[in-house]
Amino acid sequence: MIVVGVIAFSMFRFAGDPVNQMVSIDTSAAERAAIRHSLGLDDSVLVQFARYFGNAVHFQFGLSYQFRQPVAELLKERMPATLELATCATILAMVGGILMGVYSALRRDTLLAKLFQAISLIGISLPTFLIGILLIYLFSVVLGWLPSFGRGEVVRIGWWTTGLLTVSGLKALIMPSITLGLFQMTLIMRLVRAEMLEALRSDYVKFARARGLPDRVVNFGHALRNTLIPVLTISGLQLGELIAFSIITETVFSWPGMGSLFIQAVQFADVPVMAAYLCLTALVFVVINLVVDLLYFAVDPRLRVHAVRSGAAR
Repeated sequence: MIVVGVIAFSMFRFAGDPVNQMVSIDTSAAERAAIRHSLGLDDSVLVQFARYFGNAVHFQFGLSYQFRQPVAELLKERMPATLELATCATILAMVGGILMGVYSALRRDTLLAKLFQAISLIGISLPTFLIGILLIYLFSVVLGWLPSFGRGEVVRIGWWTTGLLTVSGLKALIMPSITLGLFQMTLIMRLVRAEMLEALRSDYVKFARARGLPDRVVNFGHALRNTLIPVLTISGLQLGELIAFSIITETVFSWPGMGSLFIQAVQFADVPVMAAYLCLTALVFVVINLVVDLLYFAVDPRLRVHAVRSGAAR
């Protein structure tokens, strides 16, 4: 996070004079100097970095050049839409990917398993924006079943806004969730299938079958449980990517999230918003990696045994 903070602070130093983004052309030099002093831009680089990092720890990233509002308030307003979209896409990717991967491994010669393989190739090959455009053309233009843009009607619960409690909000969430989660779903499916096939050929699975255990216990109690260990790592990183790289999906569907806010910030050279988005994205990845590392102890008992033995040896 310190390294990311340095990169974000460097954007202020090398992306041009922020005062020029905040004032008009006919602003006098005295007014520019007063604004520069109020922002602390006439201080040394070390003082400015210490002030920026201290404010970033408290989620204070200054004012947006474009909206003239605190960046924290803008992110707070847009965050529910992005988190809601990323959560639904993650659930779709994990549930669909694990189910299709397990079925493709256990019934790999069936027609449905081959269909899943074809779907996985399509999901990996097609770019995200093209998938979104095709879905809009089919379900919005041709069939007219789902809205093509927006978030629909939302309900405010405190500072949080959600569309999960309204019919229009749920309908507006379907296509963006599929578009955002399709690539991750196909990736998880192929990973689960490959790990499951390897687990089914392992010695402990053969020994379990030799003991006369039912196929359900062998497949799901032994093979699938060991398969989920690498899947947990990939799924955690994919969740971070869904939050960080939902920019294309939000742009295609005009979804009012942090991704679309970042695009507007790039277009208007709104450096505070860009820097805040960079820090927030890095924080998401750091937290998710920490959670995944902690979950290893719940999924893999070998780590707990190793930790106990290491402690006893000391």
